[in-house]
Amino acid sequence: MNAAAVLTDGSVVAVRELGPDDVPALLELHRGLPVEDRYLRFFSTSPRQLEDFVARMVSPDAPRHVVLGAFRENRLLGVASYVVVRETDFAEVALAVSHTEQTHGVGTLLLEHLASLARGRGVRRFTAEVLTINGRMLRVFTDLGLVTGIVPDGETVFVELVLEPGDTYLDAVGERESVADVASLAHVLRPSSVVVVGAGRSQSSVGNAVLRNLVDFCGDVYAVNPHAKSVAGVACHASVSDLPHAPELAVLCVPARSVPAVAEECGRRGVRALVVLASGVDAEELLKPVRAHGMRLVGPNCLGVSTTAPGVRMNATFAARGALPGGVGLVTQSGGIAIGVQEELRRLGLGLSNLVSTGDKLDVSGNDLLMWWEHDESTRIIALYLESFGNPRKFARLARRVAARKPVLAIRSATSEEGQRAAASHTASAATPSVTRDALFRQAGVIAVDGVPALTDAVLALSLQPLPTGPAVAVLGNAGGLGVLTADACVREGLRMATLGDDTRKALAELVPATASVHNPVDTTAVVDEETFARCLDVVAADPAVESVITVTVPTALGDPTRGVHGVAGKPVLAVRTGQTERLGEVPCLAEPARAAAALARLVERAEWLARPREFARLGRIDLDAARTLVTGREGWLPPDDVIALLTAFGLPVLGGTMATTEEHAVAAQQAYDVPVALKAVADDLLHKSKGGGVELDVTADGVAPAFRAFRERFGDRLRGVFVQPMAERGRELLVGVVSDERFGPLVVTGLGGVDTDVLDDRAAALAPLSTADADDLLHGFRASGHVVRDTDEDAVRDVLLRVAELAGALPEVVELDLNPLVLTGQGCLAVDARVRVAPARHTDPFLRRLRTS
Repeated sequence: MNAAAVLTDGSVVAVRELGPDDVPALLELHRGLPVEDRYLRFFSTSPRQLEDFVARMVSPDAPRHVVLGAFRENRLLGVASYVVVRETDFAEVALAVSHTEQTHGVGTLLLEHLASLARGRGVRRFTAEVLTINGRMLRVFTDLGLVTGIVPDGETVFVELVLEPGDTYLDAVGERESVADVASLAHVLRPSSVVVVGAGRSQSSVGNAVLRNLVDFCGDVYAVNPHAKSVAGVACHASVSDLPHAPELAVLCVPARSVPAVAEECGRRGVRALVVLASGVDAEELLKPVRAHGMRLVGPNCLGVSTTAPGVRMNATFAARGALPGGVGLVTQSGGIAIGVQEELRRLGLGLSNLVSTGDKLDVSGNDLLMWWEHDESTRIIALYLESFGNPRKFARLARRVAARKPVLAIRSATSEEGQRAAASHTASAATPSVTRDALFRQAGVIAVDGVPALTDAVLALSLQPLPTGPAVAVLGNAGGLGVLTADACVREGLRMATLGDDTRKALAELVPATASVHNPVDTTAVVDEETFARCLDVVAADPAVESVITVTVPTALGDPTRGVHGVAGKPVLAVRTGQTERLGEVPCLAEPARAAAALARLVERAEWLARPREFARLGRIDLDAARTLVTGREGWLPPDDVIALLTAFGLPVLGGTMATTEEHAVAAQQAYDVPVALKAVADDLLHKSKGGGVELDVTADGVAPAFRAFRERFGDRLRGVFVQPMAERGRELLVGVVSDERFGPLVVTGLGGVDTDVLDDRAAALAPLSTADADDLLHGFRASGHVVRDTDEDAVRDVLLRVAELAGALPEVVELDLNPLVLTGQGCLAVDARVRVAPARHTDPFLRRLRTS
């Protein structure tokens, strides 16, 4: 195991498994412990035979003994180890950290990595014996977040950690990672000094542009150019090594082939972070010095970074001009999109808190910036353009946490196959499938938009207007046709046209000509002046049925009612004036009806997500050990008997059956049920039984043997048997399926079941784990859901969805699962056919704190 991670002070350490070659470093660490620390670790101030003890820790002859070490610049800072107790699934754990490093989170980080490694090797529990007076060590264990048992016994305390990473543990890890990441990103976004390496004399060079853009930086600026005395008024130095002081941030504007060597020089000089602008850089060669010297890295292939905070004012980009100061945090893999968003926000009078162009994102990514902006009070809205996800499961959990505090928006990328290919070639990474990506965004509370205009429209609306209490909108205009277009656009966006009350219509009738329409959409006619239009807006907004208002105005020779548009306390007001998006004071004014409706829909989406229940149901009747036994070490489609046993282990309602390998066995099975049966062929490569002619329904006693023979004739040597099931009660049919993705996790899908499954492409999808609200979305999220679930037991179906998601999350070996159909009735539901495909699972830990190393 080799990894890199960030400590709470922002420094980067390497974490790896130790071997015999590390004995000298282990001895130095233990011998360097103060007397008190040695006593707390060994229960003695003078541990005997320390050399033998250390040698045994990393001996190849001790496979049950595992040791991890944390290193900074090749110096061992601490170790965590475990020894597996023979013929058990638990291990004794121990920890030793250099005294000078004990307040930086080294021990906690090592325990997190050790627990992850142990889980992957079959260890389920850690135990430790700690002296009662060792309060610091006890706090490390109890604050870890794992389920803990503590039993005092005289002068010692026995501690037990259950290595199952539940929400409490993941929340604790996430908070520790956030603290550490913010500390490390300060070197990138709030440095006290910056050096531009490759500051060219020509104004057409990238390095020259970056240096000129740093003119307002509040810290020290250095330039490296061996062929110039000064550039843009900044004295030049021949190399990074020649700088009078180690700069905190280095912006590398050198050719791609020179980047790794310059990065190594920066690391040796003590630089804490790099921004690499060049494309075509050898990623592995660049990461070597970055990790060796504990630096953070933005890029390569990027525009740069900027911070507008008053005490920083850093524009380390080669954009034509910097951003206005403001409350939007922007991270994008595309430099072009960064410039486009920045310029459009500037035109609208909105600014950025930070801009980070991640490019190929070898290190700093969208996840890092989410953690930074979560704690940055000057950032009120977060905007993302991500062409790929490095760690989507961590992103989903992190984005959900951040979105609860401030809006997070994302431009969709690579929706088409062509777009996915372009994204891969542009950023040297693969784009994610759109269905999975959209499910991730929706569940995490990320507001997804299509393109820069839609992003800036939504940012404008979120910046200036309150959130609505619901989707009911009123349209008020002085041009009837535009009002109708706006109403149509609102309906397409899922908004609801409010029904105006009698009092509202009467009040409007007193203000507008008799030819006006006082029904929604309201048409005041073209003759009203701005004062009258403003009073109409007040009347409409005061209606209790109206939760938001869109005004649509055009100037006439009689006046321009647009000047009468104003904000309303507690309800969002958006305006439409054809032409160009702008601001009417604090009211967003969009260029066309469709854009206004879309922006308002994003406000509604935000409000509805904030109001969603966050509960994750606690499910009983699950036998996880039995389920694991059924899938461990197997590959392929499980036979019907095992499928039923697996589903039953998770408390799922499934119709049983009998596997028959002969005609006589099948006949006997039907006679035992004493009702008409369904016969289902079990044959090699027969996945869709109905389509492949492998199902016979309502078979009575005299039809079993002929049906069995027909299957044998149809499938020949491929036939392995016939599954015999009693006919189930009729009902509506639902598909519930799971497709597992190694990076995104299991995707749960619902849609029309039975023979209709392949007729209509009508599905809803959500990523596991499912909240109760996510399950409701799956239940009602496909177009035909109203027909399928009407007059059925929705609680029973919701329970099935939650259990299927739990199964998929708990058993990574399950790569495909179909319940088709799940038959729904008013009294419950029953899976009458199911199939499960399994494969050996590679242990992954998407929530482990670690940085990319290759």
